[in-house]
Amino acid sequence: MGIRRVFNAWRYSMQGLAAATRYEASFRQELILAMVLVPAAFWLGRNMLEVVILLISVFVVLITELLNSAMEAVADAVSVELHPLIGRAKDIGSAAVWLSFVMLLLVWISIALDRFASSWFLW
Repeated sequence: MGIRRVFNAWRYSMQGLAAATRYEASFRQELILAMVLVPAAFWLGRNMLEVVILLISVFVVLITELLNSAMEAVADAVSVELHPLIGRAKDIGSAAVWLSFVMLLLVWISIALDRFASSWFLW
């Protein structure tokens, strides 16, 4: 039973990734960005810690988008009519994705500045 559960969990996860890739344009765009940034993290990072921090920032964006897309799908299944609470939930989910992008930018800019412009600053 244990191995079957693990296999089923993996299969459902792959179905979720496939559905997000197929039906969610935002996720596809972020996936393309990740395909560029993941290899770039190994180039930009000077040590394993920096590479991991860069990769985490990329995966946080993808994870946040998956959660936002799941919430939006549930909201759309509940009601296709405009409802202020559903609208608020979608706006909050969108804000979470935006904040994850801001974090990604701060991480990447900070590490890039530290690598390439450290002599310009006093730190």
